Amino acid sequence: MNDWRIYRGVGQPHDGMQRLPAPPPWRDFAASREGPDNGPEDPSSARRLGVRRRLVENYAPRPAEVDAVNAALYLRRPLLVTGNPGTGKSTMAYAIAHELGLGKVLRWPIVSRTTLQDGLYRYDAIARLQDVQLERARGDDGGGASGIGSYIRLGPLGTALLPTARPRVLLIDELDKSDLDLPNDLLNTLEEGEFSIPELERLADREPVVEVLTHDGDRVAVHGGRIACTAFPVIVLTSNGERDFPAPLLRRCIQLELDPPGEEQLTAMVEAHLGADGVAAGADLIRRFLDREPGEVLAADQLLNALFLTQHDPHAQGLTRERITEMLMQPLDRTR
Repeated sequence: MNDWRIYRGVGQPHDGMQRLPAPPPWRDFAASREGPDNGPEDPSSARRLGVRRRLVENYAPRPAEVDAVNAALYLRRPLLVTGNPGTGKSTMAYAIAHELGLGKVLRWPIVSRTTLQDGLYRYDAIARLQDVQLERARGDDGGGASGIGSYIRLGPLGTALLPTARPRVLLIDELDKSDLDLPNDLLNTLEEGEFSIPELERLADREPVVEVLTHDGDRVAVHGGRIACTAFPVIVLTSNGERDFPAPLLRRCIQLELDPPGEEQLTAMVEAHLGADGVAAGADLIRRFLDREPGEVLAADQLLNALFLTQHDPHAQGLTRERITEMLMQPLDRTR
């Protein structure tokens, strides 16, 4: 009998994990990090855009989306993308980096406790003090641990603002989750494209050049305690529309409202992840997604999850295709 279940709830250990199939392409972290042809491209692209990501060329973004991206590129302004969950807001940053060959996307996920400092840099003064104390305890004068650059690591925004010939792509994800201060705190940095590291500025007379760690884990030289971009980064800010932003931030951004994907976009998305067979096998679920009630919020990744799991034919154990679909495609705005 074709039993699709790995966990059976029997309370007895067994070797079912050996039968666990490969993960969905968008959750295959090992393949995205170990693939032989990643090159300089972001290893997350395969998960975000699909293992057949060259098919993304067939995905026809709406003219307004293309125009907004180009306006942001030409004007060197951030792109503020708003829309319901699952409409492809975050994926846009990866699509831009993939098409324009801009390398790994720097991602800054925002939560309610996030501050501007988190995005720019972190100075681990406690670790530095501990290292000095350890060296003194061993009889050294503590000089070996005083290299301040070893205790400073740039955040994703700070790394994006490093002077480079080609811009980096920075995804500031779910800005509407921040507290009230962060959007205003971002204004000066986004306008000027530079920031200072006071801990290094105070040492500039004695140490004019200090090497620090980047968000990528590389080491770069910082001159005079200041970092100023030469190519303004491609910044994509995303929002689920859960709050309004201050006018000063809005005027510094190119604004784009993303509508839910239509049939052409959705089919291309499924094909990029699951291939043409996935599109054919899941045609009814794709149609169901498109024909949902007006105003009902469903995310595209819910559809992908349902398509992937229903391919494993669980009918033999009574968990029907319909029950799986109902379980995985619950409207996100439904009260429970």
